[in-house]
Amino acid sequence: MKQKLIRLDKFITDRKLAASRTAAQNYIEEGRVSVNGVTVTKAASMVQPDANVKLDAPEKEWVSRGAYKLLKAIESFAIEAEGRRCVDIGASTGGFTDVLLANGAARVCAVDVGYGQLAWKLRSDPRVLVLERTNARNLTVEMIENERADIIVSDASFISITLLLPKMEELLKDDGLMAVLVKPQFEAGRERVGKGVVTDPALHRQILEEVADFIDKETGLSLEAADYSPIRGPEGNIEFLFLLKHKRAGNGAKRPDFDKIVEEAHKNTSAHPR
Repeated sequence: MKQKLIRLDKFITDRKLAASRTAAQNYIEEGRVSVNGVTVTKAASMVQPDANVKLDAPEKEWVSRGAYKLLKAIESFAIEAEGRRCVDIGASTGGFTDVLLANGAARVCAVDVGYGQLAWKLRSDPRVLVLERTNARNLTVEMIENERADIIVSDASFISITLLLPKMEELLKDDGLMAVLVKPQFEAGRERVGKGVVTDPALHRQILEEVADFIDKETGLSLEAADYSPIRGPEGNIEFLFLLKHKRAGNGAKRPDFDKIVEEAHKNTSAHPR
């Protein structure tokens, strides 16, 4: 009798090789899964039930590839998370939350509009407050235990960061900081994105300038520094990191050199961390 084929991401999850379906998909996209000795990078690939599937795990096992984005921000912006109260907007599987805890955060409020995505090791960690089915634009200080955050991080998708910043500003302590992802594919609008992937360096620069203008003119925040994410989004989109503080607490930094940042991003980024 012919064996019924199984989706690769389901195969990995069913055999407990990954904590969740989302984590399995991340591993596959990162090129860390082989089937019968051949690397496979599509989660929807169909495999035999008796296939020899192996997962190449790194020495430090983060819950998602998103962790590498925040690791870059921590290094580039010299962020100190030790003992800090943090909010993770768009937590998803929990890559950013994982990194914050590994860097000594005292408390992380993991916020996501979805449900059931946060990795079990984070969901069961007493330092994590899980706020699922929660639109970040509706967050209040009361919802994050009546205390504003020292650090707010965001890796939100399918929404412009400009729609989230005013609320994040409300929730940030006077001397706090934000490290947020700016994703051009969600800033440009459908008419400028085409099939969903922004590849034009000129458009990247334009979008970064537009977001920086919004921060300057429409918020009480200061753009202190910027860099590019070391890994691209699932569809190959280049993403960028902004460091923000309240204007009264900022250093009055000059606008980052977006030309240089975009050039380096196109030269150095890949689908998975090196």
